[in-house]
Formats: sequence, C-alpha cells, structure tokens
Amino acid sequence: MRDGFLRVAAATPEVKVADVQFNREEICRLIGEGREKKAKIMVFPELCLTAYTCGDLFIQKPLLTAVKRELKALAAFTAGSDMLVFVGLPWEYNNKLYNVAAAIQNGCILGLVPKIWIPNYSEFYERRHFNPWEFGTVTVEFDGQKIPLGTKIIFSCKNVENLAVGAEICEDVWVLNPPSIAHAAAGATVIVNCSASDETTGKADYRRSLISGQSARLLCAYVYANAGEGESTQDLVFGGQNIIAENGNILRESRRFENETIYADIDLERLECERRRMTTYQTEGREDYLFVEFELDLDEEKTWGEENGQEAKNSGYDSLERFVDPSPFVPGNEADRARRCEEILMIQAMGLKKRLVHTHCQNAVVGISGGLDSTLALLVTVKAFDMAGIPRSQIYSVTMPCFGTTDRTYNNACLLTRKLGATLMEVDIRDAVNTHFRDINHDPSVHDVTYENSQARERTQVLMDIANQAGGMVIGTGDMSELALGWATYNGDHMSMYGVNASVPKTLVRHLVRYFADTCGEEELKNVLLDILDTPVSPELLPPEDNGTIAQKTEDLVGPYELHDFFLYYILRYGYHPGKIFRLAVFAFDGAYDRKTILKWLKVFYRRFFNQQFKRSCLPDGPKVGSAAVSPRGDLRMPSDAVSRLWLEEVEALESREEHASEVRS
Repeated sequence: MRDGFLRVAAATPEVKVADVQFNREEICRLIGEGREKKAKIMVFPELCLTAYTCGDLFIQKPLLTAVKRELKALAAFTAGSDMLVFVGLPWEYNNKLYNVAAAIQNGCILGLVPKIWIPNYSEFYERRHFNPWEFGTVTVEFDGQKIPLGTKIIFSCKNVENLAVGAEICEDVWVLNPPSIAHAAAGATVIVNCSASDETTGKADYRRSLISGQSARLLCAYVYANAGEGESTQDLVFGGQNIIAENGNILRESRRFENETIYADIDLERLECERRRMTTYQTEGREDYLFVEFELDLDEEKTWGEENGQEAKNSGYDSLERFVDPSPFVPGNEADRARRCEEILMIQAMGLKKRLVHTHCQNAVVGISGGLDSTLALLVTVKAFDMAGIPRSQIYSVTMPCFGTTDRTYNNACLLTRKLGATLMEVDIRDAVNTHFRDINHDPSVHDVTYENSQARERTQVLMDIANQAGGMVIGTGDMSELALGWATYNGDHMSMYGVNASVPKTLVRHLVRYFADTCGEEELKNVLLDILDTPVSPELLPPEDNGTIAQKTEDLVGPYELHDFFLYYILRYGYHPGKIFRLAVFAFDGAYDRKTILKWLKVFYRRFFNQQFKRSCLPDGPKVGSAAVSPRGDLRMPSDAVSRLWLEEVEALESREEHASEVRS
C-alpha cells in the first residue's frame, strides 16, 4: 500500500456442486495468484466453498462436515500472508443454518458475517435452508479459535488508519436498508459482498448501477464477487460479473459468463478526503459494532520509484491497477463528452441569461481575440441571448488589435462575429497604449510585464466604457486554468461583469468549442471554429514573428495546460499531496511527458497557485459547471497570504530524489 492505494480483488473460482475439497483447492489457487499480484483484500462469491446451488444438500451432514474440514485447510493455507480473504460458506449455529462470509487472514478466521436478508421469491428459495440472522454478535469456537459471528462486525486495520472493512452478502445490498449503510456510518471505508446473483435479461445493467450507486452514496470502495460457471444450471445460470467500484466509479468489471479475477487499486485517501469534505456525511452507530483488528505487512514496500538507490523494479507495487485519466475534466467516451458539453454550455448560458434578465440588460460586450476563450464566451453569450429572446445584434463583439495581433486571429475574430450575427466593433489600441507608455515614461522597445499588461488593461477599459455607452454588460472570457495559475492581468482580462468561463478548465474549453463546431450545422462557421481550435494559445501581447505567425505561445511560458489541469483537479478535488499527484501524472502521461518535465511544471503550478490567490479573491461572478471551481464564494476559500512552503518543500524533495536516481542509472 502506497499513497493511500490498496489493491483489492474479486475472484470467481471454478466450482463443482457439493465438491468442497475441489472448491477449496480452486479458492487456494486463486489466493496464491492474488498474493503474486500483491492484493491485500480478496473477495470470493457467496457459498463458494460448497457452491450456491446445492439445494437440499445443504442440510446433509456430510456436506457440513466437509465445510468445516476444508475451512480449516483454507485457513491454514493463508498462514504467513497478510491478505484479508472473504469466502462464502454455510455455517451451523444452534441447530440452524446460516449463509455467512468468513474473513480469514494469516491462518486465522477473524470473523463470520451472516446474511441478513434471505430471499424467498421468484427463483430464490433460500429460506428453505437458511435463516436470517436475528441475534447480536456472538462467539463461536472452531479449531481452537474463538470467532465472532454477527452482522455488525468491522475489520479494522491497525496500521492503516483509514482502512475498515464491512461485509454483506448478495441480497443484502438489494434491499431497502442494506447493512452496508450502517457499516459505512460506523466507519467502514471498504464494503465487500460475497454474492450469487443469477443472470436474467437486463439484470447486469441494474447490478452495475446498484453497486456503483451504493459506493457513491456511502463514499466507499465496494468489492463485489459473484458466482459464475460451475454452479448448477438446473434452473439458473450464473455469469460472474465481478465489480470493483469506488465512490460511484467502476474501476474494474469482469467479463460476463467467464470465471475471472479482477484487481484494482482503490484510493483510501480519496475516500477519506470526500468524507472529510462533505459535511452531510455523518458517522454514527459505532457502539453496537465489534471492531476486529488485523494488520497489513507494509515493511515489504520501498519508497515508490526508488529501491536501494536504484529505480524500482516492476513489482506489483510499482504499477497501478486503475486507469488514471490524463484529462480528468473531460469524459473519454465520445457520447458522454457530447452530453457533458451540451450540459455545460446550457449551464453557462442559463447563468448569463439570469444575470441579463435580473439587471434588465439588453446588451453585452465581449472582447473577441480569435482565441479559444473569447470564442467560447461569445458562443455562450449568443446562446443566452437566444434563450432570453434578445437579438444577437445587441451583442457587441469588440476586436482590439495591438502590437501582437496576427492576421489569422484578427480575421477569425471578424468572421466568427459575422457568422454568429453579433455586431462587430474594431478599436485599434496601438495609439492609446503608446500614449500611455509616454505618460508613464516606459520605453516601448522594452517588452516586459509593463509592456504586456498595459495592452490588457487598455482593452478592459475599452470594453467597460463601451458597455457604459450601450447600457450593457462586459462578459468575461478568462477560464479556470488561467485563474488557477494567475495567468491573467490584474484589473485587465482578470475583470468583467460576469465571467462565463470562470469554472471551465482550458482542456475543456477546447472540447466545448469543438462540440459547437460539430453541431452548429453551418459549414463556414464550423470551419472558422476549427481554425481557431488549431491556433496556438497566446495572449498576443508581443510582436509576431517576421513571417506573421504568433511569437508568444502561452504553454511555452507557463507549461502545458493538460498537465496543469491534471494538477488542478487533484489539488482542488481531493487535496492530494505533491508526491501522489506526481506519481499519478507519471502514469497518466506515460509516453507524453518524462518525469523531469512533469516535476518541473508541478513546481511551477504550486508556486503560481499560491502566489496568485489574490487575483482569485476578487473574481467577478460566474457559474460553476463542474465538481471543482476556484470562486472565493464557492469551492476555494483560500487566504491570499497562505504560505506554500509545505508543498514546495515536498516538490523539492522529489526533485532531489529524481536527480539521485538519475545519477545512479547513469
């Protein structure tokens, strides 16, 4: 376990009905594979030691005797291993039979958790053999051990603070009040489910949404192991479908109708952060729970990325059994991305529409540069005006060429405005800026921050004054990535009367513009939008190259936005420490950026993120569109004078470690 990641597994063994020895041997074989894969928790299906479909054989003494014999052998097989294993089996107590999940670790049976809800409808007739558990927690003796038996047991890891495991069995999660709710309220961060859910048409989709939804509702990881091939098909077919979910996300899912073991690294720190962040998540009801302690072997793990002064070998700990999305703000699936883009454009437009209607404003002013951000702001403004029933001609699209403006961006700004039906205004600010340079005694040949910011502030003054003339509202164009980095001129493009892009990261801006291009239905408009998408991101504050192309490219100066958006997501959303973000970025951007490059820009991000908070503390209003934002009135209540030392010291320690590893390799 490293950086809060814990490897878990859901396994479906091949079983033979009532052949307990064969089933135990198969379970042991899969446990052995799990050890090799470095899994710390492994979950098997309901009643898998006997097979779920034994029917009336469950009340036969030979079967129950074999269960105890093979359970003893199974426990002995786990000796010397810290893996926590959950196996389903029948258990006799007070001459009644119960369907239980046995928690086993290092040769010991830590506890037996019985099924509460026993289905007896449709194809299910479990009440014929099994009883619902109606007692508290009792103690039973087996093979010289005293073992707790009850539904309110949580297996709590002594040396991993936020690891606590609760168990339920199959039908328990399908009912009105699943026991996993009480488990989570009592502190369980991982829920395991030993299941035998048969296949019927459409059931797989519901099962998937059920497990995903339960993990989201409980802010937990959910490991679901289902019965598969080998069960009797006399009346039912079992298709496996093992699922590992985390806070509403499916991390892994097995193929149906194949017996398969799936692995995933769940993120306990992420779950801990979510529970800490959500003040409506209340923990309660711990008094009637028994907390059974276990321990994981953490000594076998070296510092990630380095082992005895050398780069770590490719052991199970040096990989991640989960997908790390390099674009966490952008859905990877095309259909999902299209839905998200339409939704975001509607949120942006609805926010602006409300502000226009409330202020009785009939005019809007947008500074249009021919770049992505101002293009998106204009598209949103057009959508809002259409929704409010205001003519598009009352949108003043203002282009303000100056020293760095290129023909490409200027022409695109003009064409875009005309195609959208807004009113184009051109205000050349060169003379005004040169006059300002003379007023403040600045040499225009010195292309410093004064040279650049004077242009940005002049543009903002022009927009504000035109808005006053028209009785209108200046629509802000800056996006969330720029605000996070402070890549905005204070009281220049930093300021507006309503910032429609304020919570849209740069990587998403691109997809929103592309979505509009793909769905606008006008070929000429689509072509100009595509050319804008193909234009390098630039503030165009420095004179162009001799061939007329853009000289000042933002990402050359401040770093790749796809990296910064990745950093931003995990900092804002989960509060991860720099080392963990670096590790995730290395996996996510493998082949795109090397470790040194990632670390370089991570340091830049932290430095700018802290130093530039004062710009975010006085942001104009703007609509929140996603799960993270930087508004001082919403997601980010950060003091402008916060010290970045803790974060930068960790980044610098990472740099030292990387330099040392590089020297050893050479």
